[in-house]
Amino acid sequence: MIRAHILICGGTGCTSSGSKSIQEAFAKNLEANDLTEEVKLIQTGCFGLCALGPVVIVYPDGTFYSRVTTDDVKEIVEEHILKGRPVERLIYSDTGSDEEVDVSTVSLGDTVFYKSQNRVVLRNCGVIDPENIDEYIAMDGYAALGKVLTEMTPDEVIKVVSDSGLRGRGGGGFPTGFKWSLCAPNKAPQKYVVCNADEGDPGAFMDRSVLEGDPHAVIEAMAIAGYAIGATKGYVYVRAEYPIAVKRLQIAIDQAKEYGLLGKNIFGSGFDFDLQIRLGAGAFVCGEETALMTSIEGNRGEPRPRPPYPAVKGLYNSPTVENNVETFANIPQIILRGADWFASMGTEKSKGTKVFALGGKIKHTGLVEIPMGTTLRHIIEDIGGGIPGGKKFKAAQTGGPSGGCIPASLIDTKVDYDNLTAIGCMMGSGGLIVMDEDNCMVDMAKFFLEFTVDESCGKCTPCRVGTKRLLEMLDKITKGKGTLEDIDRLEELCLYIKQNSLCGLGQTAPNPVLATLKFFREEYIAHVVDKKCPAGVCKDLLTYKIDKDKCIGCGMCARNCPVGAITKTDYVAAGHKLPSYEINSEKCVKCGVCMGNCKFKAIAKV
Repeated sequence: MIRAHILICGGTGCTSSGSKSIQEAFAKNLEANDLTEEVKLIQTGCFGLCALGPVVIVYPDGTFYSRVTTDDVKEIVEEHILKGRPVERLIYSDTGSDEEVDVSTVSLGDTVFYKSQNRVVLRNCGVIDPENIDEYIAMDGYAALGKVLTEMTPDEVIKVVSDSGLRGRGGGGFPTGFKWSLCAPNKAPQKYVVCNADEGDPGAFMDRSVLEGDPHAVIEAMAIAGYAIGATKGYVYVRAEYPIAVKRLQIAIDQAKEYGLLGKNIFGSGFDFDLQIRLGAGAFVCGEETALMTSIEGNRGEPRPRPPYPAVKGLYNSPTVENNVETFANIPQIILRGADWFASMGTEKSKGTKVFALGGKIKHTGLVEIPMGTTLRHIIEDIGGGIPGGKKFKAAQTGGPSGGCIPASLIDTKVDYDNLTAIGCMMGSGGLIVMDEDNCMVDMAKFFLEFTVDESCGKCTPCRVGTKRLLEMLDKITKGKGTLEDIDRLEELCLYIKQNSLCGLGQTAPNPVLATLKFFREEYIAHVVDKKCPAGVCKDLLTYKIDKDKCIGCGMCARNCPVGAITKTDYVAAGHKLPSYEINSEKCVKCGVCMGNCKFKAIAKV
């Protein structure tokens, strides 16, 4: 009889931190204590709180151990599993309460990070073994597919999805049911369902985590979509850089075929559906739906003009429905619980929940799933735990290279499709990068433009050449060589690229520049007029200066300066015995080595 379960995160983050060796250590210690028949060891997907990995959770009490090492395993087994005494020093106990709590009784659901969430897409991530189909079935897995094939017509399926208000979670927010309804009536010898798992935004890992933690949910949803539109074949286009996701997805496909949940005559309904994986090489442009389909066909991933749209002429010139991982992961629950249940969450025009990858200057980095309409303040200050080091929140970047930023003045914005669009931002796939007062917004825009320039497919001139010109102007500004006229030209070129690029990626490439110009124009002006970077980030606009009254004359800065730019002065500060040092700004290469070696904080960037 199993009396306890030990769940170990097997997501990419925790795996890279050594969770595999922790799992092996648990297996060894359980065997040494004759507990293998009483305690079940389970590798799961991502729990979400990536900043605290490797993560181990012990059930039935739900004790949440964070930053576990192999050296901790013996103690957890001998104290918690054998004697029932949780190891308090390893328990994550941030409940968000000012009152003292008994650490030993704090469970996963008690922490502020989790109790503020509503996990629909992530419902099974960190709960089940993603490589065991039986565990997915035990959580009502494939019940939605069974219901669809035995009780519903294709039109009824599309109506339920439409009535739910589900919008595409890949960026544009196009209504999912409407997309399916456009494809369904089109007659063709072959139709296709495509899952876009080519997650390319810097800092985004939502789709990867779902494929690693709950791959069957995507498979089931794609089969439902196939039934709804009349497709018998599907493809999951996933980044080759996601080896764990690819491996688990293939295991899940093989298991579904073995159980008769993929292939011929599923549930004896006469419906056939087969699924294959296609690996992407990591080209950002392949996140655009037509470029992705072109890549599946074996060609260079370049976007196609639209119309015709994929619903009419998509993969192999056949009617195709394409949705991303998160969109599909919602479908089984919508079928089982109903359209009204899903529509009860979120806002009027943005229903359901949204998964965000929290990153940047935030205490609790990781995955969060919250109802649409949750304020940015709640996400950052409550769920995310606020900005580390007592720094001030400055902005949040959403939508990656195609997105914009939300300034501190708009921190109470309700996060949904329409509210973000209204302020010149966008949801994107769900990357949310938090920035504090030490971030330069001009440099941030430059970072995303560098990414876009590298990732442009080069098919159309506005994107291929225009983004390079934008980057050149930003580089000029960050080096202190820009003018006010450059800012005007920068804005003008952004608008031209938006209006004339071929695909959505090119059309949205200027968004980070336009957003920072809108909310942080004063920083651009400081760079070109004052020749200063207010955040102290842009290297060419910095000057390192020694405070002679703080300097004790130890000479560590001078000894480590690679260009000999630091020399001794004749000035001896009050209370000190040795002369202070100074920096020759003409020789200084602004490497920052002096600042790193000064133990007395006598050197500052100005």
